[in-house]
Amino acid sequence: MVKQERAARTREALVLAAAEVFAEEGFAAASIAAISERAGVTSGAVQFHFDGKPALARAVEARAARRLRRIAEAEGAGDRDGDPLLVLVDATYALLKLLAADVVVRAGFALGADAAHRSRVDLRGQCRLWTQELMDTAERAGLLAEGVSPQDATRVVVAITSGLRELLSVEPEWTSRQALARIWTVVLPGIAPDGKAVAYQKTD
Repeated sequence: MVKQERAARTREALVLAAAEVFAEEGFAAASIAAISERAGVTSGAVQFHFDGKPALARAVEARAARRLRRIAEAEGAGDRDGDPLLVLVDATYALLKLLAADVVVRAGFALGADAAHRSRVDLRGQCRLWTQELMDTAERAGLLAEGVSPQDATRVVVAITSGLRELLSVEPEWTSRQALARIWTVVLPGIAPDGKAVAYQKTD
């Protein structure tokens, strides 16, 4: 049991180290030596636990996907009076907070866009699909502004969140809670029916 626990800790340390190196250097430039040094283990230990750099990248992406699913599950469980737009707004704040705090999630998104890595997990696609489902639900409930299609509303939200992810590493002030609140202040009146936009602002 002790040996299994030690092996699990080593694997977690390697995934975290790999995420940090992938996020900083990209998949192609990242080396097993740099990852092992960051994790405080030998290169042989990396090879024992993972079948090369692609396997490490897949492990990072799998963990990132699980953490994203927790956001969707938590916000969906909260239900915000069953209002899909409230769920979506809350989720964007939760995603922003996760991206700022969790290098595994940042690396997962970066790996998905890295031409040098053949990704098996489409984190961007998962976010887009979940957003589309919420917008479809909002349309059926009459919660979208007149003339706004779920597809167009989804494109706007995806563009916002994608842009904030890219800005995180170069202009952190853009990814603050206050910055996102200002963005929603501008965007929501174009998505929600007249008089409803203010109700969707996050106040807690």
